[in-house]
Amino acid sequence: MFEYELQQIRSAELIREAEHYRQVREARRARREAARDAEERDTQGQAPRSRMSLLRFSRAA
Repeated sequence: MFEYELQQIRSAELIREAEHYRQVREARRARREAARDAEERDTQGQAPRSRMSLLRFSRAA
C-alpha cells in the first residue's frame, strides 16, 4: 500500500511538472509572437532587412 501511495505522489509531481513546462513554452511562444508583431509594426513601409544583412557589413568609421 505504501508503494502505491508513493507512486501516486510521483505521478502527481510529474503531471505538475509537465503542466509547468507547457506553461513556460506557451509563455515563450506568446512573447516571441508579441515581439514579432511589434517589430512588424515598427518596420512597416521600410525595406525588409534580415539579421544576416545587419551582421554582414561593419560600420563605416
